[in-house]
Amino acid sequence: MQKRSKTSAKCPIICTWKYMISFGQLIRSFDVNKPGAEVDDLKGGVAGGSILKGVLKVGQEIEVRPGIVSKDNEGRLQCRPLLSKIVSLYAEQNDLAYAVPGGLIGVGTKIDPTLCRADRLVGQVLGEVGALPEIYTEIQITYFLLRRLVGVRTEGDKKGAKVAKLTKNEMLMVNIGSLSTGGRVLAIKDDLAKIQLTNPVCTEVSEKIALSRRVEKNFRLIGWGEIRRGTVIKPQVEIPTTRTIHNN
Repeated sequence: MQKRSKTSAKCPIICTWKYMISFGQLIRSFDVNKPGAEVDDLKGGVAGGSILKGVLKVGQEIEVRPGIVSKDNEGRLQCRPLLSKIVSLYAEQNDLAYAVPGGLIGVGTKIDPTLCRADRLVGQVLGEVGALPEIYTEIQITYFLLRRLVGVRTEGDKKGAKVAKLTKNEMLMVNIGSLSTGGRVLAIKDDLAKIQLTNPVCTEVSEKIALSRRVEKNFRLIGWGEIRRGTVIKPQVEIPTTRTIHNN
């Protein structure tokens, strides 16, 4: 080994810059404006949650899905994603220029504060414009049921009560990410089930979900599943698609 020697080398491969898609699950949302605040002093809504992948930074254009959910004249669900901009990022009491996965992050936006009041954005997904997953109203899953209920016992039995099989048209509570919504079982075949969701959800194929059933006036965990496919609802707002890889 030679010391104090100068060496140089060339990389034969042209490096490319990879774009990092960023999004996270929202578990809280707030209106930070005090009652009676002047119009010029009003601030946008604040969303709180965990970043799943990528990086969020101040000044970044963002999208919130599913956004505003409504029904048309025929009773079909419609979704209008919220487009905004990040004006601040906080972790506990620290003001951040950018945020990465890990821990809880507060995201200050320019969204109408009335849409963020009282945790109205809970269960939605925030991230890079055009890079978020699809919005589903129905999902097809492979599911696995527990043998016995957790925390529920039948009289005279030391073990928990047995979990009954799923039945058609049964109503369940489905947990997908940070969203808890109702789900009606439309069809069952072997370990496959098709579920119609009460509220649309922004999620990905292969996402794990939890299934709960009402037992003695309370919902109890009965199993879990994995999304295989589903019925996608297109957003009303035309949103450009973000490229995932880009060459210098």
